[in-house]
Amino acid sequence: MLQIFNYLFEQYSEYETLDIILEITGVVFGLLSVWFSKNNNILVFPTGMISTSIFVYLLYKWILLGDMMINAYYFIVSIYGWYVWTRKENNVVTPISTLNYKEKKISILIFVFSIIFVYSIYVYFDKWDSFTAYIDNFTTAIFFVGMWLMAKRKIENWIFWIIGDIISIPLYFYKGLTFTSLQYLIFTFIAIAGYYSWKKILNKSNQTA
Repeated sequence: MLQIFNYLFEQYSEYETLDIILEITGVVFGLLSVWFSKNNNILVFPTGMISTSIFVYLLYKWILLGDMMINAYYFIVSIYGWYVWTRKENNVVTPISTLNYKEKKISILIFVFSIIFVYSIYVYFDKWDSFTAYIDNFTTAIFFVGMWLMAKRKIENWIFWIIGDIISIPLYFYKGLTFTSLQYLIFTFIAIAGYYSWKKILNKSNQTA
């Protein structure tokens, strides 16, 4: 048991205590954010913004540029999502819905743009030097689309989260961020539950309509 514990957490012996506390805090608020999202609760945004602001600092410090940009993007899009989720038309807040043709095209554009953008950043800082850079670039594009879809309250956002979360579990463990890796493991299960929860709400809404 001790060997397993050491294997999972020995890298933290080299970290500053403050950074470990910040990572755990960011993980807790990240989990809260995904849980609130699953339950279609507006608190997804303030809790998520706390988590992402912490990780922007940590990931910049650890020179994990792609991951840092994901979190910075989350923070910015959370402001937009907060507005969309509370906006009312005819006294009705923005409902859960599915992607239309125009939104599918925008999703593809966001994916392609993020691939090019993150690649450019890595090359500029001369960090395109390992296989993790390729994976990081791909997951960044997935999460960029997922976050935009969540802000738009589109049920397809969960599909992107599930794919990105599954890839991120071994990726973050390899990078030495065990707590964050465990966070993505939990994210995966919550995202699956979130998809079915939103689908139930969407089906109920369609039947009512």
